[in-house]
Amino acid sequence: MRIGELARRTAVSERSLRYYEKQGLLQSRRTPGGHREYGESAVPRVIRIQELFAAGLCSAKIVQLLPCLGDGEGGPAEVASPWLAEQLMRERERIDRMIGDLVRSRDVLDDIIREAVKH
Repeated sequence: MRIGELARRTAVSERSLRYYEKQGLLQSRRTPGGHREYGESAVPRVIRIQELFAAGLCSAKIVQLLPCLGDGEGGPAEVASPWLAEQLMRERERIDRMIGDLVRSRDVLDDIIREAVKH
């Protein structure tokens, strides 16, 4: 399938798909006319990439983890290991720290708001 069809089937822009390719997250073949061609496996892969971005991972981390996660539809992963679980737990801990920072920021703002309302 060409990039336009992949974009339609995954609700991901063509620009994002080209970015994924540039980052090494997605691969295509080129037709003699220079068009990108993707196999059917690109659909679940793009969906998995979107899930990982939504979870807050950067493209460099996704490149590392993607081969270990299978095809996004429960297909076999190339590497099933404690390493993968450890990497995902580190990402979760990073997000927990960010949540804590945001809660503290909100609490500071709440204190300032209460002070402002008193005056």
